[in-house]
Amino acid sequence: MAGSSQGLVWPKTKMEETMKDLFRGKLVHIMAEEPEARAKVEALWQRDSEFVRLADSVPISMESEKKLKDRFNKQDENGFKPERYSFAVRTLDADTHIGFFDIGVDLIHSEAWVGIGIGEREFWGKGYGTDMMKLCLQYAFTELNVHRVSLGLHAFNERALRSYEKAGFRLEGRTRQDLMREGTRSDSLWMGILREEWMQMQMGDKR
Repeated sequence: MAGSSQGLVWPKTKMEETMKDLFRGKLVHIMAEEPEARAKVEALWQRDSEFVRLADSVPISMESEKKLKDRFNKQDENGFKPERYSFAVRTLDADTHIGFFDIGVDLIHSEAWVGIGIGEREFWGKGYGTDMMKLCLQYAFTELNVHRVSLGLHAFNERALRSYEKAGFRLEGRTRQDLMREGTRSDSLWMGILREEWMQMQMGDKR
């Protein structure tokens, strides 16, 4: 982790700078989640039909908030398991809780799968998702030291696709017509980024 990947050497100063800003981006910062807080806000977000459509979630009622809280508490009982990490995402200016990201790690193959979500509509399409993903990748590649990061999304979610491409992800595959939405079948897309590709981007990042 000292800064090399397949012959690519990362200057020590750049590594120190990235580590210093590990939990803080240009627009958001991340922090460990309180299960009760996540259950409450996620129960509200999943009442938004557009959030549900894009996230492929099942709408839940406020009565389901307790079930969400119990699930998150169970994950947090003895500290997070090594293969799963979750963070709350808050704005830098007003410290508003706008979303979350989760990282699942395959320790054998040194691969991570990530998922992010912004539940507050007023923050959609304004660069917050890209900033969130940059922090997610920083954590995955510097703290978890994985070789690659992967994710999946619906083909009709063009805003998310553009955001992931800005963060450095490349389209790697497509599953055709595997999802039914509003009477129409849609494809699923699969994207990935390698550690070396991410490190090259950091060298050119002026942040």
